[in-house]
Amino acid sequence: MKPKVIFCWSGGKDSALALYKVLQENKYEVAALLTTLNAEFKRVSMHGVCEALLDKQAEYIGIPLLKMYVSEGTNAEYEQTMETMLFKHKAMGVSKVIFGDIFLEDLRAYRENNLAKVGLTAEFPLWKRDTSELITEFLANGFKTITCCVNDAYLGKHRVGEEITEEFINTLQNNIDPCGENGEYHSFCFEGPIFKTPVKFTIGEKIFKPLEINNSDNDVEPKPTKGFWFCDLLPV
Repeated sequence: MKPKVIFCWSGGKDSALALYKVLQENKYEVAALLTTLNAEFKRVSMHGVCEALLDKQAEYIGIPLLKMYVSEGTNAEYEQTMETMLFKHKAMGVSKVIFGDIFLEDLRAYRENNLAKVGLTAEFPLWKRDTSELITEFLANGFKTITCCVNDAYLGKHRVGEEITEEFINTLQNNIDPCGENGEYHSFCFEGPIFKTPVKFTIGEKIFKPLEINNSDNDVEPKPTKGFWFCDLLPV
């Protein structure tokens, strides 16, 4: 009997590629996909994708979907809600949670520390992989994805709602990670080998949500983020 795992599903390209690798390896039974949504707006946290499209992704993948709703948006609320859900599924035989993170060390430590509290472990199929190679592999496997949120310190309004292709990657500035791993952009994956059929949608309104923070990395000067452009993706 294969060990049972929960896959932490954002709906984006990194999640899709990581899940594809897990399913190809066939070492685990993926008992469920787990996604965090805003309780008021019923949208995927940070990605802004509506619940109806998330449901379609899970339906076409063929794996049950667990939805974790948060309203306050605090770490304390997230951790408590997640702990309650994980204890429940640990009792049902789940031993591990799988994530699509690539190289954010502090995020990995945060996830592992939270899982340790409930006696579970984590796995990261894409960890420390070169992001240029990952996006090339993603596209080569026939996946299709579209930007649903972009950080305005790096990408403008015209880049949200744009399909991620080889041309898209080639036009990114040098200070933008090809996979958007530093939060430069988020995506919605709608087609690929994990889906029985493509998820159909149309592109709706583009919305700007202001936020005053500073983003920086090791190689470039800090760039002020004034906010994020979201593209409303509408189910068909």
